Amino acid sequence: MGAVFIFSGWVKLFPIEPFEYTFVDLGFINWQVAPFIARLMIGAELLIGALLILNLNLHKITYKLAIGILLFFCAYLILLIILVGNKGNCGCFGDTIQMTPLQALLKNIVMLVIFFVLFKFHEGWQLPKKFSFIMTLIYASTLAFPFVRNPIELNYSEAYLNKTEDNYKLELDSLYNNAKLNIPPKTLSQGKHIIAFMSMTCPHCRIAAKKMRIIHERNPEIPLYFVLNGKDEKLKPFFEDTHSEEIPHCILNGRNFVFLAGVEMPRIFLINNSIVEHDMNYIDLDQGEIEKWLKSNIK
Repeated sequence: MGAVFIFSGWVKLFPIEPFEYTFVDLGFINWQVAPFIARLMIGAELLIGALLILNLNLHKITYKLAIGILLFFCAYLILLIILVGNKGNCGCFGDTIQMTPLQALLKNIVMLVIFFVLFKFHEGWQLPKKFSFIMTLIYASTLAFPFVRNPIELNYSEAYLNKTEDNYKLELDSLYNNAKLNIPPKTLSQGKHIIAFMSMTCPHCRIAAKKMRIIHERNPEIPLYFVLNGKDEKLKPFFEDTHSEEIPHCILNGRNFVFLAGVEMPRIFLINNSIVEHDMNYIDLDQGEIEKWLKSNIK
């Protein structure tokens, strides 16, 4: 059981962004607080795993904390199934082990049963007070580890949007003439838009799509558009994983896609009357800064 918790925490660290987005998606935590909550939760998983393996303070702390975290994730998974159905990867084991929300819920229920049995029949060891510093060391090291291993950066988005860019025109005629599935609106060449070029099989593109889906839900007025690359049969798995089908999108393949986006994925362009003012990655994409950019003067 301890190994499961340590493995679960470890694989969520890289990439950590999908786990951060989970808390924003719940609706009561903002983009700035989510990185701290995500790392604290990972730290709590590592703490539970360490205490279980060491067999320490089980009744006093470990069982209660483990049951509390499992109940929290069960509530989240039930909500996820109600809202979007049993599809995509729930993220319980990051991207290392793919599990649907229902599979993860069943896994958590089994773990809860095991913990209730352990709570009744297994005491573990209680450290004497003179060795309390050992517990303090375990608490501090496990809770701090996610912050040290994957530090938080909160000012990158504003700095990125304020830096000088070499503006260039994006020739969208290639998109209008060659896209399929949906015909891109000519209005993409007018005013401000955020256009994301993504491969449907790229894991980082899926992370970007998840983040942009949450941004879209929190503020539908932000003009987002997806240009997707890949075979038609990859579209359904892409949307089952990212739940981003409500964002306007089209498919563009081959040389036309590379002509606009290049070969590094994902590419996210902040476009002002066809001029690329910012070329961003999904980590730099910040809802508040995007809203400020949209309100600034249009060239």
